[in-house]
Amino acid sequence: MQFVSTRGGSDPVGFQEAFARGLAPDGGLYVPKNLPLLPSDLLIDDALPYPALAWDILGLFDDDHDTDHLVEIVDKSYGDFSDTMSAPLTQLAENLFILELFHGPTLAFKDFGLQLVGNLFEEQIERTGETINVLGATSGDTGSAAIHGLAGKKGVNVFILYPKGRISDLQERQMTCTDADNIFPIPIDGTFDDAQEIVKELMGDLETKEKLRLSAVNSINIVRVLAQAVYYVHAYMQLPPESRDDVNFVVPTGNFGNIFAGWMVHQMGLPVDRFVVATNQNDILYRLFNTGKYESGEVRPSRAPSMDIQVASNFERFLYYHNEKNADATLAQMAEFISKGSIEIPNFNASNFTATHSSDEDIIRNIQKIKEEYDYVVDPHTACGFQDIDPDVTTIVLATAHPAKFPDTIKKAIGEEVTDESLDRLKKKKKKTFAVDANAAAVKAFIEKNSA
Repeated sequence: MQFVSTRGGSDPVGFQEAFARGLAPDGGLYVPKNLPLLPSDLLIDDALPYPALAWDILGLFDDDHDTDHLVEIVDKSYGDFSDTMSAPLTQLAENLFILELFHGPTLAFKDFGLQLVGNLFEEQIERTGETINVLGATSGDTGSAAIHGLAGKKGVNVFILYPKGRISDLQERQMTCTDADNIFPIPIDGTFDDAQEIVKELMGDLETKEKLRLSAVNSINIVRVLAQAVYYVHAYMQLPPESRDDVNFVVPTGNFGNIFAGWMVHQMGLPVDRFVVATNQNDILYRLFNTGKYESGEVRPSRAPSMDIQVASNFERFLYYHNEKNADATLAQMAEFISKGSIEIPNFNASNFTATHSSDEDIIRNIQKIKEEYDYVVDPHTACGFQDIDPDVTTIVLATAHPAKFPDTIKKAIGEEVTDESLDRLKKKKKKTFAVDANAAAVKAFIEKNSA
């Protein structure tokens, strides 16, 4: 399998090189040159064990690892999830299901991609003998999942930027209370978009990237997206046979990576009727799918902080396919967006998508309603997925995080304290962070001083 850049200025590469580079040399994002079809018998069987399904799907893209080695990496990545299904599907009502993606070590859906990424980095270091420095930006859960996957591993240091004061206390503690010497959490003054821009600038500077041996953990890394595609198939295989027609997936999303993974596997043959983009009050994607205009605005802090984003990086991948793989058109549109902050997308037809948005008040009401009607507690991001659900169609809402990570919002909504033992232990630890100015030059200098 070859991977190409959305902007067309880089040579095709294999799985290992696309993974190691993260961002293509021309500043674009890697995508599969051709999307393979899912095996014809995969969707008629009962649900496979999650590692077996992950191997089936990742093996369609990875020609670089032999079968036994890939099986070993996948088993190691998903062996310590707290539920035997890894991503169990729970039925709330006749047509309503919730896919629990919070049974990984950091209680968030990012674990599905970043446990795999961490083990692939470890394998890369062993294979090449070269140390690496992993750089990422997070609006909450990416950082903690990446850190858990790489804490204490030899040959790698991890630098995670996050917006100071704009994530939950427990999300921050998962990043800053590891006691691992190779972890460098960096709170910056600004938003997630500011942090992501610093990462993109450093990753796009080829001289700096090579000198510092930088690798990416954000969903700009295509392997993150491929890993997340697996649980859409896993969810479908858990549905009762009579519920498998005209399935809607509702996906709380800010950076478009999670829902793009679902759309991609739909193109590979997963029979999905519609994807619902569930946003919070930072609703650039809601506006896009209702107007055809992609326009950033001011980031407003919300009760769903991991979605407080106004530049959805992974939308570039969807735009490339919308342009029928015309990289020149995609490059021109991204250049216009970078310079103007908005683009009109001609003939924009996203027939597989609809979108909703939720205010902070909606989030509170949705948490209350779900508790009252189904005796089930959701986190504030997942609550956005329950906005305007059609009760007459089979709907799977992706539960993106454990509610215990957001105790203040849960307490305000239903008056209850939801806890988790792993999070309770963190409350007793001291945070360790590193003060760095919020610009690429300062972050570069910090990485140089503390590189692996």
